[in-house]
Order: sequence, then C-alpha cells, then structure tokens
Amino acid sequence: MQFEVLATCHTTRARASRMKLAHGVTPLPTFMPVATQAAIKGLTPQQVEGLGVTLILNNTYHLNLRPGIKVLLEAGGAHKFQGWNHNLLTVCDSGGFQLVSLNKFTTITEEGALFSSPFTGEPTMLTPEESISIQHAIGADIIMQLDDVVSSLTVGPRVGDAMRRSIRWLDRCIAFHEKSGKSDIQNLFAIVQGGLDSVLRDECLNEMTKRHDQVAGYAIGGLSGGEEKDIFWRMIGQCTEKLPTDKPRYSMGIGFAEDLLVCVALGVDMADCVFPTRTARFGVALTFNGPLNLKLAKHAKDAKPIDSTCPCPTCSDGVSRATLHHIATHETVAAHAITLHNLAFQAQVMGQARDSIMGGTFPKYLRRFFADYFGNAGYPEWCVNALQSVGVDLLEGNPHAKVVKGDGVKWEYSDAA
Repeated sequence: MQFEVLATCHTTRARASRMKLAHGVTPLPTFMPVATQAAIKGLTPQQVEGLGVTLILNNTYHLNLRPGIKVLLEAGGAHKFQGWNHNLLTVCDSGGFQLVSLNKFTTITEEGALFSSPFTGEPTMLTPEESISIQHAIGADIIMQLDDVVSSLTVGPRVGDAMRRSIRWLDRCIAFHEKSGKSDIQNLFAIVQGGLDSVLRDECLNEMTKRHDQVAGYAIGGLSGGEEKDIFWRMIGQCTEKLPTDKPRYSMGIGFAEDLLVCVALGVDMADCVFPTRTARFGVALTFNGPLNLKLAKHAKDAKPIDSTCPCPTCSDGVSRATLHHIATHETVAAHAITLHNLAFQAQVMGQARDSIMGGTFPKYLRRFFADYFGNAGYPEWCVNALQSVGVDLLEGNPHAKVVKGDGVKWEYSDAA
C-alpha cells in the first residue's frame, strides 16, 4: 500500500488522500459498496466499474461457506471469480455484523468464533489465523483482523473482555500474516473496539497504535448498531483524534449521507454499508434534496428522472419517476435501476467532499449539502453538535434554520421531495 494525504481541511479534520493498492488507485474519502457474496445485488461488475467505483467489499464468512475456498483458489481468487478488476476489501464478519446478528449461531472462545452455519447447521471454527488464511485465498487487497465484537448497546464486563480479546486476536492475525509472506501485497487493518465506553476505546486505541508498524490501517468497529447518534459521533471523533495520520481510517457500517459527511469531517477516509443497495430494493432513491420514496402515489405521473443532474445510467437515460413508481418492488429491473442511481449518489457525495477538501471549501460544501438535504425538515441535532465540534456551524448565517432533537428524521421511511 502507498498512502498519501494530498490535502487537509483548514477547519475540520477531513483529508483527501490517495491510496494505491495492487489493483489500482482509490482516491479517499470513499464509500465502498457491499458485495457480501461476491456480487452487488442486481449489478454486474462492469456496471459498478462504470460508476467510477474502485473499491468494493466482500465478506470472508460468507465466501468461506459458499462457494468455498477451494472454488475461489481454482478461480484464481475472488477478483477473477467475480470479474472485478479493481481493489477489494474483505471483512471477517462485517465489523461484527455476523457475530452480532447471527449470535444464536455463534459461540466465542479464546480460540476463535465457533459458527453454526445458518444454511446447514454445520459448525465452523473461525480462528484469527484461519480468518487470515481465508482472506489470503480470497486475494483481497485489504484484509481485516478477526475481532470479538458485541452489540453497541451491550454494557458490563463483556464489552471490556471483547475489546481485550480483539487486541490479542490482532496479535495472532499479525503473526500469521507476517509468516505467510503476503504482507507486501495484502494489507492488514486493525479494528478498534470498546463499545460506547470512552475509557475502553482509549485502552484499545493505545494498544492497537503500538502495532503501528505491523498494520496498514485502522478500522473503527462496534458502532452503528442502534446507539444514539450523539454518542456515535463522539466515539468516532475520539478514535480519529488519536489514530495516526499516516494511515487510512475506516468507519465500518456507515451509509447514510449525513453520517458519511460527519465522519469525513471527523477524519474518516473509508466507509461501507448495505444501505444504498438495500433501500433501492424498497423503491427509495437517494438525492441531494433527500430520499424519494418512489412507491408513493405522487410520483405516478411524474415524467422527470430521479435527478436531472445525476450522471448515472438510470437518470441520464431518462427513466422517469412514473416508470419507477409503476415497477418499484414489483419488477427486478426497478431495483437494478435505483441501485445504479443510489451508488452513483454515494459516489457523488464522497467525490464532492474530496474535491472540496482539495479546493479548500469543505465547510462550505457541508453547509450547502445539509441545507439542501434536510430542507424544511430541520437539521438533526447530533449533526449540528458533531460539526460544531470541528469548527463548522450549520446554523451560521441561517437564522431560520430548525434543529430536530434526537437522531433526526428517519429518511429511509420518508419522502422529502
């Protein structure tokens, strides 16, 4: 990995960077579409590439179950298996998603995570060493340590136990990775844990940054699991403030546009989430004026595209909101069309953030984005608080702006346009 910070924001902690991996260059900050089982639902690799995406995510746990490592090795690795010629990141369990969401199938011991397959019931022990071995076979450009993660809502001694076990597992991952001879071409990231406890987060940060020369980057895990957003951003901010500046930082499981930009302002470089693709399958299109619920009757006769300024094939080919309303959730082509648009939207959000950081106008971009995105609905209070912490006041010059208490509007179930 070659990682270079090209520009930093003069107000916030945001930075624009260049990350060169074995399969090309990925400009940062970036959003990574999730191809859990070596496919982004509804799209071909060529369609994803056509959106300008250069880094996607696969899931180690799922690929180990199906199609299995033997098949991937015979195919020449996951890049060739799925026809993806750009950079690839693999997670052992989506920052804990599998360990948390499939906890009835999982037992954690010091040896590793014992899974019972949700498909067959067959037990599989995933140790730190085995997780790295599987990722070596997959051939990902960035590989993640196996971590012990609990729900972000968990309290008590289990949180500290999981954090300290994650540190011990990191050491085992590092040792196996370095012995493999693959550390020059596959880049291992550590995952900072500690739940919502700032003391535990600091302990984890202190320990993992001691391994600075043995890891290529750092992820922030164990968040975005239902905790209050005002706590979420403080945990992100605590981590980015103390992580080294010369390596990339990855916030796991972040996908809402407002979350992405707050995280970028706090110093995050990379993020992933199933949100833009999953919400597309429910007929919701993401736009700079807030999401559109295309299932609503008000779109039935609307001849406009989702966004006339969007370069995605769905919008540039003139597919109307009325057409998408007619077929949304009924015909698979609607999910494909909206997925194309939503991933293009995510790429534009991060691309414009990147350009504004390079141009020295990132705070101005933030103010414009939030004003357009939330409109008369009001700014979520947590966004206002988070951005104020890094010197950006969304209310400045806007005396009539409204602030919504709590986490704000649940956009994925609403229609602002």
